[in-house]
Amino acid sequence: MSEGVLLRDLILGGAGRLAAAGVAEPRREAVRLWADLAGLESYALPLPEPTVDPASVERFQAAVERRAGGEPLSYVTGIAGFRRLTLAADPRALIPRPETEGLVDLLLAHRTAGRVADVGTGTGCIALALADEGEYRQVIGVERSRGALALAGENRDRTGLRVDLVAGDLLSGFADGCLDAVISNPPYLTESEYEALDVAVRSHEPAEALASGRDGLRATEAVLAGAARVLIPGGVVALEIDAARPRESAALAAAAGLVDVSVHADLFGRARYLLARRSEMP
Repeated sequence: MSEGVLLRDLILGGAGRLAAAGVAEPRREAVRLWADLAGLESYALPLPEPTVDPASVERFQAAVERRAGGEPLSYVTGIAGFRRLTLAADPRALIPRPETEGLVDLLLAHRTAGRVADVGTGTGCIALALADEGEYRQVIGVERSRGALALAGENRDRTGLRVDLVAGDLLSGFADGCLDAVISNPPYLTESEYEALDVAVRSHEPAEALASGRDGLRATEAVLAGAARVLIPGGVVALEIDAARPRESAALAAAAGLVDVSVHADLFGRARYLLARRSEMP
């Protein structure tokens, strides 16, 4: 490995490799790879132009090859940003998406205190963001995947935020009327939609966090039914839903006995979130 490689030349070379592999915005991704691997918060190239040591060159080029091979950027770098947090990311859990940040906003706008459960916590991103930004008495992250639960634990340690993590299947482990709020980004793709996903997603991210039966609504229905049981009177449930099935999702909420059901748009104007409440009447 030659010494004295200029950082700009290294990044331009990485961008060229990513462009040849068909990666969109190759220069931006090459800069992001370098910054994340180097632990930098800013993606701006420093001046004067530095040289890069051989070990860092090799590490960067190996990361470029992984990305060129279709591995998601956050898995290559091992980190993902979510709201104010920087979290560990790897194939044990779904990569946090920007759209899911809006789900946190929705719950914070309607319930900022009490006891809340994040169902299917994955990396722990939602639960940790709520612990970071809300005033909840208790935030609980529920996850049935042992691998994802371990990753959420690593992110709890990384952030130092107070979240209780429990192994469980949806809301089955909770007593009736014990929660002030339920939040979840459940799997919501149909089997055919999952098969049509980009190969980079299907090859690397966990299928159980994406697909939910032939109609894509199995997990949504289960979470809503569980929420109707475990919420206190007046408690709220906030879900991320598929933009193709907002009416079906709302109908499931009503069928579960929830009231004040509403669908909300994400930043792109797509029907992305569902909010409902347990009636205060017996």
